[in-house]
Amino acid sequence: MNLKQFAELAGVSTATASRALSGTGRVSEETTSRIVALAEKLGYQPNAIARNLRTQRTMTVGVVVPMGHDALQHLSDPFFNTMIGFLADALVEHGYDLLLSRVLPDDERWLDRYIGTGRVDGILVIGQSDQYHVIESMARRYRPMVVWGGQMPGQRHCAVGSDNFRGGQMAAEHLIARGCRLLAFAGPGLGVEFGERLAGVRAALAAAGLPPPVELPSHFEPDAAYRDLAKHLGALDSMPDGIVAGADVTAASMLKALAEMGCDVPGTIKVIGYDGLPIAGHLVPALTTIDQHLREGARIMVDLLMRRIAGEDAASVRIEPRLLVRQST
Repeated sequence: MNLKQFAELAGVSTATASRALSGTGRVSEETTSRIVALAEKLGYQPNAIARNLRTQRTMTVGVVVPMGHDALQHLSDPFFNTMIGFLADALVEHGYDLLLSRVLPDDERWLDRYIGTGRVDGILVIGQSDQYHVIESMARRYRPMVVWGGQMPGQRHCAVGSDNFRGGQMAAEHLIARGCRLLAFAGPGLGVEFGERLAGVRAALAAAGLPPPVELPSHFEPDAAYRDLAKHLGALDSMPDGIVAGADVTAASMLKALAEMGCDVPGTIKVIGYDGLPIAGHLVPALTTIDQHLREGARIMVDLLMRRIAGEDAASVRIEPRLLVRQST
């Protein structure tokens, strides 16, 4: 049975039947209930493929995670798990499905090829990775795209993310207020977001008349990050008394490395993360962190994308981070 045949049985127009079954448009509650009950009785289900062909929509949004910065990192990473979950929740509210893709860029046309498949109505990119220039170039000719990431002067692509500079600054200021005088920054060195966080840490230290942070570069993937950080800590002439981790996952690896070295956190060394992941409160000690408001950020990303899919303009949004103080500081 097609929609026209079903509508004739229901005694309504095809447009009314379609709106009632999809829950969109203006149809009275009484008529909607009657049409839905008839559909259940007859076992009728609208043909989504036919509907999509008619509306020129796939009702699917691509969620793309570029991994140009670190091929070792996977979607099982707690940050990606959290963001993907929040994005899925927000997309469902708009009637959209999610198509998830982890991408290892091998050239500058990977985003062109993805968009060219025609499988999605728009794209949400989680993280700019080392692909800022590729995303920026695509934004010149593809509008329904919103990115979780940092914002640079003159940036063309629409991005949602925390004020990373201010977040890094807040983290360092908190450690300084706790009496720390020799700080380290642990985490990846690539990417707009991490560069802004490190710049914020440097600014806070300079304002306090303290030396710049010791940099402890590491991978994203937890096991690799742990090995990197343990190696760096073992090679230091003097241990820092405060550590800003560029991400909560990095902070977790740092806590493990410090524990195995017999360092007291927060007694001897204080550690602060960045992200506000739910898991941060369950670490031992519970992790002080800079909260990016990820759930709110996911909702804003989806709302902006819906506007762009509809042909409207939508500007970038910067979220004010907040400090969550726990046991690690």
